[in-house]
Amino acid sequence: MSCYNCSEPRVHCSPGQLFLQPLWDRLRTWEALIQSPFFSVIFSITTYVGFCLPFVLLDCLCPWVPALRRYKIHPNFSPSAGQLLPCLGQTLYQHVVFVFPVTLLHWACSPALLPLDAPELLQLVGHIVMCLLLFDTEFFVWHLLHHRVPWLYRTFHKVHHQNPSSFALATQYMSVWELFSLGFFDMVNVQLLGCHPLTVLTFHVINIWLSVEDHSGYDFPWSTHRLVPFGWYGGVTHHDLHHTQFTCNFAPYFTHWDKILGTLRPAPV
Repeated sequence: MSCYNCSEPRVHCSPGQLFLQPLWDRLRTWEALIQSPFFSVIFSITTYVGFCLPFVLLDCLCPWVPALRRYKIHPNFSPSAGQLLPCLGQTLYQHVVFVFPVTLLHWACSPALLPLDAPELLQLVGHIVMCLLLFDTEFFVWHLLHHRVPWLYRTFHKVHHQNPSSFALATQYMSVWELFSLGFFDMVNVQLLGCHPLTVLTFHVINIWLSVEDHSGYDFPWSTHRLVPFGWYGGVTHHDLHHTQFTCNFAPYFTHWDKILGTLRPAPV
């Protein structure tokens, strides 16, 4: 018997739920923070900056550590402070000025109580995979349109391509329209699938990491595209080609849509 979002004794929970229950119980001790209107913005910014900082450090070390350059897609490029600071500043500004008011409005209109019970492990994994596939499809269509329609590109998407060589902090260097579009896809997908709050948090962490890795400019042996078999996942090398050539590799993560529509360009070995 499942005890998802109920108050019955947890002895009736499935093994998958019991596996995640200690983690969820620990998170629920921060329930007041998680339910506050500030949490989404704080969580998003700290996760994003936390994932970017290691790559910023690598970029600072790269000119002095030749061994690092073997993993850098563009070995002779390192972002300057004049490139890093505007990217960070715009991310912070947009989250405070635009994202927080929308989050506050959503919190006021539909406050949510946290369920007592954790999701099943297989359910969490399945929902995350589905969210990634849905986001990949939605962003592919959005991205292709914004490259094929000149007005859309000039008005909304050109900002993101102002840095032809990618670096981590340029991941969220984008227009407000683009930021809200991607946030809307995220929100709709987790609502459509009825994801547990723990699944939502996990998905957001994975999604932020994958987007930062795609823009990092580093192709390590442990990069995600090297861990996923059969070339299903494009990763940093494919997305770097998109930033340098503009006419290929429109999907953010996977390769199937680019293959189907003939916009896939494999990265050189």
